[in-house]
Order: sequence, then C-alpha cells, then structure tokens
Amino acid sequence: MAPPPRSESQTALAWSLARAHLQRRRTQNVLTILGIAVGVMALIAALSLTNGFTRALIDATLRASPHLSLNGFTPGGRDQELERAIRAEPGVQAFMPFLADKGLLTRPATEGRRAGVDFVTLFGVTPDAARVLQLPPEESRLLAGLKPGEVMLGSALARTIGGFTGDELRLLNSTQRRTTLKVAGVFSTGNYLIDSAYAFTTIRTLQTLQQTTNITGYQLRLADPDQAPRIGEALTRTRAYSPLPWQNIYGTLLDQLSLQKKVIGFVVFLIVMVAAFGIANVLTLAVFEKTQEIAILRAIGATRSLITRTFLMEGLVLGVGGLLVGNLLGLGISAYFTVRPFQLPGDLYFVTSLPVEVRLTDLLGVNAMGLLTTLLAALIPARRAAGIEPARIIR
Repeated sequence: MAPPPRSESQTALAWSLARAHLQRRRTQNVLTILGIAVGVMALIAALSLTNGFTRALIDATLRASPHLSLNGFTPGGRDQELERAIRAEPGVQAFMPFLADKGLLTRPATEGRRAGVDFVTLFGVTPDAARVLQLPPEESRLLAGLKPGEVMLGSALARTIGGFTGDELRLLNSTQRRTTLKVAGVFSTGNYLIDSAYAFTTIRTLQTLQQTTNITGYQLRLADPDQAPRIGEALTRTRAYSPLPWQNIYGTLLDQLSLQKKVIGFVVFLIVMVAAFGIANVLTLAVFEKTQEIAILRAIGATRSLITRTFLMEGLVLGVGGLLVGNLLGLGISAYFTVRPFQLPGDLYFVTSLPVEVRLTDLLGVNAMGLLTTLLAALIPARRAAGIEPARIIR
C-alpha cells in the first residue's frame, strides 16, 4: 500500500497540532470567536437596515412619481406616433400625458379658521394616472375619478394650508392666472418632500387655466424601474423629447444613500478588525508558550511551511467559527426587525417605518472580508513561529 502524499500528511499533522493548541485555550478561543461574531453581527444588521431604509425611501418616493418622464422640447399636443412607440415598448406597463405647473394655493379664512397658503407643484393628469402611479387602492380610485375643477392634495400640503375634503382653494399659477379648485381628497406616500409639495388635478383643468391644448409630455411606469435610462434613451433617440428617468430626479438622494451605506459599513467593519486582532493576540501568546515545542518540532524535521500552516489553521478555525456565529446572530436580528420594524417620524426621515432587506451580495462581502482579515491577523504570529531557530532555543 503506497504511503500518503507528503503534502497530505503534512496537512494532517498541522491540523492535529492546531486542534491540540485550540483545545488548551478554550476560554480565550470562545471569547475570540464571540468578538468576531459580534462584529459580523453588527455589520450584517447595519447593512440590512441601511438596505431596508434605502428601499423604503425609494418605494415611497416612486408611489407618486413616474419611473420615466418624456418632456417635449417645444409646446405641443398629444403625439400619436410617440404613443404608438410607447405601447410597443415591452418594458412599459402604463403611460399618460401630463401637464405640469407651479403655483400658490390659498384657503381663504373662515369663521374660526385662519387662512392657509403654500406653494404647490401641480400635475394635470388623465384617469390613467391611477395605473402610472402606485398610490394605495382607495387613493388610486380617487385619482382616477378626479373631475374638472377638483384637486387632490399631498397629505402634508393639506395640513399646511388646512385644506379638507370639500374645501375650495384659490390657485395663482405661474402665468398669473387664477382659478378655484375643490379638494376631492388627499394622498400620502410616506415621503414628506412629495406629500408637502405635490397636488393632482385633471389635465383639462390646467389646460383651461393656461388657455392651451398643449401638454408637457408623458409619464411612464415600467416593469423594471432600473431600466428607465435605457428605455428613455430608446424612445427619444429620434424624437424631440428629453428623457427624465427617476434616477436623474433623485440622483443626489441615491448618492447620499450609497455614501451612507459605505460609511456605516466601514465604521462597523472596524469592529471586525478589532476582533481580528484578538486572533493575532491569542496566536502570539501561543507562539511564546510553545516556543520550545516549536523548536523541538523544527529540530526533528518539521518544515517552516508546516509550522506556518498549523497557526494559519488555528486562525482559520477561530475566524470561521466567529463568522458562522456572527451570521446566525445577524440574520436573527434582521428577522426580528422584519417582524417588528423600527418606527420613524415620517416628517423627519420620509418613511414611517424602517424595514430590513438582507442581500446575498452583502453576506458574501462581509464573510469574504471577515475571512481575509482573520487570515491576515493569523499570518503575523504564524510567520513568527516559522522563524524560530531550533538550535538557539534548545541551547
């Protein structure tokens, strides 16, 4: 029977030595594993909460915003050729023509109620707006059933001006024309910036006010919002329209959220690095305690590679143990906050609750960085152990 290959026998010997070392320092090893686990747990939980906040904010923002707007370069009526192209685009779920305007809304003072006033971004829409926007069912029905002369206010805007259902408001638009609008109801997205500034009326109401039959352009809802830039470019490449994907409108917000995630991830990753130094500390102490043992092994033929491999295996066991426990704890905390999410003030953070979103890419990244960090921490004492000169120590 042929003897096992030399590399396999050295690996088995290294594992035996590593296991013997680990069994003698159980308390220190457990504390080291827990240190790594706490760091990994905090990193997974922080990234998951950040992902959830980002997703909730984007979803809230897109409830009352289209995925893609096609704005005409010059004023004009409905473009039948463009509408046919939009219908033929497989990624488009719904679309509508719209007319936008800005103005000043005023609720006159009445007995017992002072006047209310605020600026508004007003969108004239068609009944298809209920399909383009993703408001709750009751609000969608209200939006689809808007009649000429009626307006639907954002919830925060309605509170600011004191406009309740049935109240009459006065609008002074950007062209200094005036009209009276009746409040048909309110909508709420959870994004304070939208709820405090947006209002919807019928496109005919705004056209009558502006004394025109023109439209601003078209608003689209897509099957995949991430495809908005590509679809916008395809639809406007040969047409006198400017595509405005939602990523461009909220680009600053997306950049801030991305930076926030990176900063949080880096700060929490420092915890993992501190825990990794615990591995280096444990292995360094082991090298000092086992100096004579290492010297004897070297004297009877153990190679530097075998000694290095032994201590790297010890570091690997501690690191993998910490990662496994940390993953379980991190996923457990994420599951808890999925069932019982943080409640947030919507006027401050735009969303009323903080959901959790665990991403596989984050888990893989956290574990890869954690494993690499622990191996690097173990490499320093491993190289020190391999550099011990047996003759000097034994003498």
